[in-house]
Amino acid sequence: MAALSGGRPPAAGSRVAVLGATGCVGRCVSAALAREGHEVLAVARRGGPSVADHVFAALDVAAVPTAELAGLFTRHGVRTVVNVTGGWGTTEEEMRYAHITLVDRLLAALGQLEEPPRLVHVGSIHEYGPVPEPLAIGEDLEPRPATMYAKTKLAGSQLVLDSTRAGRTDGLVLRAVNVCGPRTTRASFLGAVVARLRAADADNPVTLRVADARRDFIDVRDLAEAVVLAVASPATGQVVNIGRGEASAMRELVDLLVAASGLPPEAIEVEDGPIASKGGGWTLADIRLAGDLLGWKPRIPLAEAMRATWETPAD
Repeated sequence: MAALSGGRPPAAGSRVAVLGATGCVGRCVSAALAREGHEVLAVARRGGPSVADHVFAALDVAAVPTAELAGLFTRHGVRTVVNVTGGWGTTEEEMRYAHITLVDRLLAALGQLEEPPRLVHVGSIHEYGPVPEPLAIGEDLEPRPATMYAKTKLAGSQLVLDSTRAGRTDGLVLRAVNVCGPRTTRASFLGAVVARLRAADADNPVTLRVADARRDFIDVRDLAEAVVLAVASPATGQVVNIGRGEASAMRELVDLLVAASGLPPEAIEVEDGPIASKGGGWTLADIRLAGDLLGWKPRIPLAEAMRATWETPAD
């Protein structure tokens, strides 16, 4: 393997491979990269209209031989790989496959190339584990994940960090907070709320249970802009938190969604109560490093993000 470029950012117009390109984050990242003049190689297990504007490769990155994956990057002249794959999963095996096996194979494929592409890996704020209110989560906080989702996400991110710090890979890990906005996955709390609201009316009211919790949420379009800046950044071997830097009450978010829905008050009843969560009851990201290192800050207000969550649901 040849020496790395020393963090030289790819020029605008270079080819960027987006792994997980058909998901909520992947779609938005692909569109943002294209707007900046990059050519996108969209990679996902299945295609569809969402990748019609990009070169598409149908591939299960966690299953394909590493030589085949390396060959794909070489054939398309890929200069940067953005990994936004992953999923909530229902079993430990599924989560290990999506968050660890896939990353391990990706790094092995990059290691076979004479000039390895830069790697931007999108992880999760949940990798830090639960924290007490009112702590703001900084990148120097020692991760202590408590759930299998968070543990496997951390293991994948750590593989990337180990590779970058050993000089084998040039790249960054972005730890994103909870995502909202266009095409928010139904597997998330807000996505599930949207699905339930769409089935409600005055004759069929819905009861929404909302946890007494405060969490940091970022519009997926703001996250996509952070990824674009990370692609062009010379920084390598670091973790960067991406969030709004605000802890919003879950009740406030639900109220904004209900307002966006335009449903009559009698169609909805909101009650307090515990709900399952991949993280703790409090998340607040310290996002100062993202500003200093990437020149990034969130721009989309929560009310607008909730309108987009309602108006553009998951397919």
